[in-house]
Amino acid sequence: MDTKILSDIIPILGKASIMTVELTVISVFLGTVIGIVVALLKLSKNKVLCGIASFYTWIIRGTPMLLQLFFFYFGLPYVGIKLDPMPAAIIGLSINSGAYMAEIIRGGIISIDKGQFEACKALGFSYMQTMKRVILPQTFKVIIPPVGNEFITILKDTSLVSTIAMTELMRSAQQIYAANFRPMEPFFIAGCLYLIMTTVFTVVFSFYEKKLSVY
Repeated sequence: MDTKILSDIIPILGKASIMTVELTVISVFLGTVIGIVVALLKLSKNKVLCGIASFYTWIIRGTPMLLQLFFFYFGLPYVGIKLDPMPAAIIGLSINSGAYMAEIIRGGIISIDKGQFEACKALGFSYMQTMKRVILPQTFKVIIPPVGNEFITILKDTSLVSTIAMTELMRSAQQIYAANFRPMEPFFIAGCLYLIMTTVFTVVFSFYEKKLSVY
């Protein structure tokens, strides 16, 4: 590898990797918010709300993320809604993450002992108070491993937003390749940066999993 080329492209790809992390954090945070709402709707006794939430998770989990990104960036302009690459990427990734987070959170809630629901009801707690004060805090401890997996998945899937002209790590590597026609250096460095980021976040989630484990 040419050391001069490496010295030129590493800062560019390093800066792009920061954008990748920011995009991942924002998308997973918004996806978690969406997931909580959808999970509660799927567990509700209202068949209409449950049906809407189930339809959402069915259609999002059953279609490719790339197709969803294309819909928000290329499809919405046909109905008069034009989004820049960044908002389109955040919306697409968040909605996709929300469907998977909904199932993760729903599974976590179901895993909590039913006796705690009954105890809260006996104490006069409303459904929302029970969820907010008792069930969800325990759920978040239980679901750390699958949430960590979802975070890593979204981190890697951010590479797909390069197809809608969003400048993150993969897009930057493609631009460098287009400028000098040397694929080895930019894509190798990009691969190393992805590996470093996924390793770091895997270690972070493993640390919190051990710290918050419920025995």
